[in-house]
Amino acid sequence: MKTKDWLAFITLSLAWGSSFFWIKIAVQDIGPFMLVALRVLFGILGLLLVMLIRRPTRPSNWRAWRSLLILGITNTALPFVLISWAEQYMDSAVAAILNSSVTVFIALFAHFVLPDDRLTRNRILGVLIGFAGVITLVGRDLASGVTVNLLAQGAMIVAVLFYAGSSIFARINLKGLSPIVQALVPLISADAFLWTLTPIVETPLRFPTLPLTWIALLWLGLIGSCTAYLLYYYLLHSVGPTRMAMVAYSFPVVGVFLGVLFLHEALDIYMISGAVLIVGSLYIVNRK
Repeated sequence: MKTKDWLAFITLSLAWGSSFFWIKIAVQDIGPFMLVALRVLFGILGLLLVMLIRRPTRPSNWRAWRSLLILGITNTALPFVLISWAEQYMDSAVAAILNSSVTVFIALFAHFVLPDDRLTRNRILGVLIGFAGVITLVGRDLASGVTVNLLAQGAMIVAVLFYAGSSIFARINLKGLSPIVQALVPLISADAFLWTLTPIVETPLRFPTLPLTWIALLWLGLIGSCTAYLLYYYLLHSVGPTRMAMVAYSFPVVGVFLGVLFLHEALDIYMISGAVLIVGSLYIVNRK
């Protein structure tokens, strides 16, 4: 990758890797739907400012608009809510580790959809090791007999599947569009969807009451959504979905570091083993 790609990669790693920490803080004050609705709203405001400054070319055909609207649901609204709901019942570090398995799923999906991104023996081995890492993390709660965490981990895996499928979909359908447009339009679609559902599923509505929650939402909106999606769509088309997904390699490192350091979350053998297996799988999947 070029120097510009590496800088985007590192910045995206920090932006999304730290998001699990801020979600864990915000979800203690408000519900997951309200959290995501406000987060995406702040992201939209940031991207509108970027659009006013850069003035990118808008899509000229209905197919592109339709794809952008669909991605708002599949790549933002649904996975964001699933992750925020799951973090009510699991450590932010575990959420970051589970989310890192997205690279494994992208490698699988890309093999069947993208002719230039087929599975090799190394990638197959990486996929198997990655699944072993996920099973290890699930075994952490099986051993303790906690059922609700299994549901939360299931929600995380569903979110990962949405991310993986959406990355392939975006790679195929959004070539040539400005990253600003690719980031902004799906966020608008996602927030319209969220503000329609939030009053229904979270009644009565709970707005943030703590200053720290507003700080978390601003970070998640301006850094974890606005900045992160600009970098995500840039890398998706610059280096391809599989190499872009290597960014997930950093999620366990950033997530575990922040969770253990600031939230006093436990660091046990299951978490360490699961992280090692998943990170190892990401290396094997992406090595030449």
